[in-house]
Parts: sequence; structure tokens; C-alpha cells
Amino acid sequence: DPHRARHGLRARSDGAELTMIRIHSLTARLATLFAVLAASLLVLVAVLFGRMLDAHFQELDMHELQGKVTLIRNTLQDEAASGGRAERIQALERSFVGHESVGVLLRDVDGRVLNVIHPEHFTAAQRAGEPPSGVVTDWTVDGRPHRGVEVGIALPRSGSKDQTIAALVALDLSHHVHFLASVRNATWAGVVAAAMAAALFGWFAAHRGLAPLRRVTETARRLSARQLAERLSIDDAPLEVRDHAEAFNGMLARLEAAFQRLGDYSADIAHELRTPISNLMTQTQVALSRPRTIDEYQDILASNLEEYERIARMVSDMLFLAKAEENTLAHASEPVDLALEADALIDFYEALAEERQVRIVREGQASVQGDRLMLRRALSNLISNALRHTPDEGQITIRIDADATDIRLAVCNVGDPIPGDQIERIFERFHRGSAQREFRGEGAGLGLAITRSIVQAHRGQISAQSAEGATCFTITLPGHRAPSSS
Repeated sequence: DPHRARHGLRARSDGAELTMIRIHSLTARLATLFAVLAASLLVLVAVLFGRMLDAHFQELDMHELQGKVTLIRNTLQDEAASGGRAERIQALERSFVGHESVGVLLRDVDGRVLNVIHPEHFTAAQRAGEPPSGVVTDWTVDGRPHRGVEVGIALPRSGSKDQTIAALVALDLSHHVHFLASVRNATWAGVVAAAMAAALFGWFAAHRGLAPLRRVTETARRLSARQLAERLSIDDAPLEVRDHAEAFNGMLARLEAAFQRLGDYSADIAHELRTPISNLMTQTQVALSRPRTIDEYQDILASNLEEYERIARMVSDMLFLAKAEENTLAHASEPVDLALEADALIDFYEALAEERQVRIVREGQASVQGDRLMLRRALSNLISNALRHTPDEGQITIRIDADATDIRLAVCNVGDPIPGDQIERIFERFHRGSAQREFRGEGAGLGLAITRSIVQAHRGQISAQSAEGATCFTITLPGHRAPSSS
């Protein structure tokens, strides 16, 4: 039946899956390990204890037998006693009244049985005169274990007749055997109970210890692009799990920050592109509203071209930043004279600076190892940014200095300071220090982000300070000092 076959296959598949879950359950593994270790140790202890107990009872049995042998010898060899062998044997019988667990069998030198005290402790063969197989021997009578020892006892001589007899003393071991059996049963029951308790304790400890991992799973299931603010509590986490929980919280923090930046980035892109696209649409609609002359169309196209160029620069800058973030920003490595590059840029911006009567000066000199075009672009961005925010008749200072390890290039200008809460964000994309700074110039807010990417690509750092009407951006690069002309 195909239906039954499919059902059977599914059942086997479910069973195999359940088996795999059991095999791969860390809690079950730890519980089983606890139970096996506890049972193994307890079994070892039980075996050692059983052997020591057996040895102890054997020692007690031999001590008991030796005591009875001494009693028999003293009774039969008592020189103060009167009478012959028969009278001494009768005296021996009276001595064993009340000793129901001990039997005595007396034989003469010819093997004939002279007397048996408590015959229920001897086999039929022994009562018939069969000698034991050794000095100390064990046997069973009606299912009861016995241990015996045979000794020769010389009676006081009566004439020339040999008075030596053999005494076989038997001790009933049933009480000891029953006690040892009870101890063994109790011990094995304790081993099983202890193994189960160890398994339960192991499961509980593993279950509690792995609780942070279950919380990681539960938190991961609830995560989404809109819900990344959850964090794992590490207060009750064991040391072995705390590092993982902290790493997971760190990952969540980075993801949250990345998604926040991505959302802000998308909103900034939409905001920055909206203005030139809106200008293009408005100018095109105005141009199509009525017939125009060739000169008017040319003016409109020239205006549109400016907007296209603005969008193209923005896209190019964004691609540059994307490559920088992916560490795919290739750059050359050559000696770069920072003083020469600064002087070239001062000449480039001279016309714009003179128009506003802004003075640009350069102090110091140094060389670094890097990409000349990229470093010039970074310095150009800083100078352009300084020009936009320097008031008329102000001054921009480019300061270059070096020590044994680092080279520093600073671009400082007077003007409106950057608010303190904005200093840490001015290197982000599309970010401007304040509303007043935003309305000065046509920058898209990518220049400082590009500058930071270029500096980081050269294994350097960039920082900003703004206070008391002056703002200074400082680039620190690994030192490769070389002489240069001023």
C-alpha cells in the first residue's frame, strides 16, 4: 500500500530525527555523562567495599574457628579432668551447648567417627568418616554454606595406646552470607539511585547553564531590521557562556548602528537627490510650457547640465565611499611632498580667496608615502570646506609638522564654530555641522567623509576641534619624513 509505505517512511524519518535530537542534545549528553561517571565511581567503591567486607568476615570466621579449636583442645587435654576419652568427649559436648552455629566431628586415627556435635552442619560423607580435602575447607549442607578446619589433638596417654584424635570444627556461614547479600543489594540499589540522582542533577545543571544559549536563540528569532534593540542579560550567565553573550550583544549593537546608518543614509540620499531632480523637473516643465527661443533653450540646458554635474559628482563620491568601506580603494605608494601639494592647491583657490579677501598661508613642510592624487583630494576638501565657512577678510592656515613617528597636516580657519555635539558626526555622510553651515555653499556633505576614507586608507587618523571662533582639522599620517623645498 503506497499510503502505508509513505506513512512508515515518515514514521521512520520522525524516529531518526528524534534519535538525532537526542544524540545531539548537549543537556542529555551532560546528564548521561554525569550518570555514567557517578555509577562508575560508585561501582568501583562498591566492589572495593565488598572485597574488604568479605576479607573482614573471613578473618572473623577464622578467628571464631580458632577459638573453638582452642576450646576443644583445652577441654580434651585438660589434665585436671578425670576419666578416659569418652568422659572427655562428653565434657566437650557440654561445652558446646548453646553454640548452635558450630559443629564438631571427632575421628580416631583409623578414621572412625567417634562423636558428632550438631551433626546438621556436616555432610553425610563427612559423618561417615570421609576426611576433608584440606586443613581449611568449605562445603554446603542443605543450601547453607559452611567453613571448617581440622586439627589433630593428642589426648593424655593412657598406657601405650595412642590417644590422638582428629577434630573437624564446622562454622555455619548463613548469617554472614545473608548479611553480605543484603549489603550488596543495598549497595547496588544505592548505585542505581545515585546514578539517577546524578543524571537528574546533571540535566538540571546543564539546563540552567545553557539557559543563556536558549535566550540567544529566542532573541535571534525575535530580531528583525526594525527590532534590534534587544540585548542578552549576562548577569546570571556562567563564565563559559558570558563571552558568547557579550559577543552576541556586540553584534546586535553593530547591526543596530549599521541599520541606523543605512536608514539615515537612504534618507539623506533621497533628500540630496530630491533638490537637483526637482530643479530639473521644474526647469523642464517651464521650458515646455510655451515656445522658447534658441538662447532660452540653451540657458535651460546649461542650467540642467549644472544639476546633472552635481548629481554625477554625488554619485561618484558615493561610489568612492562605498569602495573605501569595502577596503577595495586602491592607491599608489610614492613619496608625496605635502608642502608642494599645499602650495599647488593655494594657487588653485587663489582667485576664489582673493574675491573674498581671504588669505591662505602654509607653514612647515614634510613628505609622506602615499597616493598623491588622493592626498591632494583630501587636502582640497579641507581647504574648500574652510573657504566656505571663513568670513571675508579672514585667514586659513595650513600647518605641516612632523616628528620621529608621525606627520601632521592641519587646516585651520576662523569663523562660526561647530557645535560640540556635532563634532563627532561631521565626518558622516551628508552631515553638516549646523543649519548655518548647511546654507553656506552647495556641498552635499560628502567631502569630509571622503577625506576621512582617504586618511584611513593611508593608515592615518583625522580629527576636528572647534572653539573660540576657530575650527581646525588635523590629519595624522605614519611618518616618512624626507626633505622638500619650500
